[in-house]
Amino acid sequence: MGVGMVVSWVVVGLLAGWLAGFAMKGGGYGLIGDLVLGLVGGVVGGWTFRVLGVSAGGGILPTVLVAFVGALIVIVAQRKWWHPARLGT
Repeated sequence: MGVGMVVSWVVVGLLAGWLAGFAMKGGGYGLIGDLVLGLVGGVVGGWTFRVLGVSAGGGILPTVLVAFVGALIVIVAQRKWWHPARLGT
């Protein structure tokens, strides 16, 4: 795995996390939060698309779309089960 691959994962993760935070009207989670959300969302989205038998194709835009869908799933799960209001903050 080269530096270019890691940089592309970070860019896709940031973009997907930022888009998901914006779409869910949460305003985002900061740079690190959006990055983590996007990277985890990319894994969740890739797994979900694979299980459903859907191919997003190749390139940066389909990759961002898959990560975005996964990040939305992660945000919904986070807000349902691990909401800050439930933690007393």
